[in-house]
Amino acid sequence: MSDSSDRLGRLLVIAGVTLLSLLAGWALFVEYAADLADLLGILLVFALGAAAVRTGASIAASQFPGYNVAEVGVEGPITRDGGGNPPIPTGPVGATADEIADQIDLADDDPAVDALLVKLNTPGGEVVPSEDIRNAAERFDGPTIAYATDVCASGGYWIASGCDEIWAREPSIVGSIGVIGSRPNVADLADRLGVSYEQFTAGEYKDAGTPLKEIEEDEREYLQSLIDGLYDRFVDRVAEGRELSEGEIRETEARIYLGTEAAEMGLVDEIGTREDVTDRLEDELGEDVSVREFEPQRGPLARVGMGARSAAYAFGAGLASRVTGEDGGTDVRFRV
Repeated sequence: MSDSSDRLGRLLVIAGVTLLSLLAGWALFVEYAADLADLLGILLVFALGAAAVRTGASIAASQFPGYNVAEVGVEGPITRDGGGNPPIPTGPVGATADEIADQIDLADDDPAVDALLVKLNTPGGEVVPSEDIRNAAERFDGPTIAYATDVCASGGYWIASGCDEIWAREPSIVGSIGVIGSRPNVADLADRLGVSYEQFTAGEYKDAGTPLKEIEEDEREYLQSLIDGLYDRFVDRVAEGRELSEGEIRETEARIYLGTEAAEMGLVDEIGTREDVTDRLEDELGEDVSVREFEPQRGPLARVGMGARSAAYAFGAGLASRVTGEDGGTDVRFRV
């Protein structure tokens, strides 16, 4: 169905529902009302008309959706919920991984949606949340295209590699297929301040990486093994999605590339603008494309909380999976 037919259909539905509601309201509240109630009846008619417009618009949207492609954005650091970060909103605010995955699932359940466009502008973030978003994109029943705008690095590329195609701009930053782990080391500072470290643990490596003590060599090897395991998983997932060999992926050595370089290496399928991506989807679907952005609805307090989460990444703390028990323990952050 063409866009003009959809618009006409929506207008007819809204007009019909509104007219019927106004006629019913006039009959109920004015025609048969007592004299003193006439003014109130007229006001009620207008109120009913306004409600009818909203109802008609909702019905029209469900019957004539006017879109066939869903766009879901992944912007800013990728995190589960951002708990524990300083409440200082800086930089762009993105949705949490759970919210993004939910929006992809909602688009998949929408009968009007035939294709998915994942817009990426992210430096990466937590490992498992990146995997969750990728899994949601892989579950989508229809063509999926990842479109890198400014940055599609690390966890962002983990997600993109699960889509059918990856597009980028020529100056887009793409890649960084690697994993990083970090821990603060304040043992010397604690010594100068006269602060001693004493902790009671069960299990040899429960406090491996704790910043108040020097790390032992066996602890370093243990933590590095975790990094290596996550890296192997990252390489496997990219190889699976991009049909590249593990050797080709490891040869990138976690470098970042401009979009044109990434395309030459097979990390990106096509270079183009948003309009080029739309043209590609029209070719894929065999019809005109209309895109609707799927994004979570939040109140003001929730938006402030999202801003706080992005601040930690900007300050260098990173937004990462933290391997720790509630009572303390390993204090090493892993992120992609």
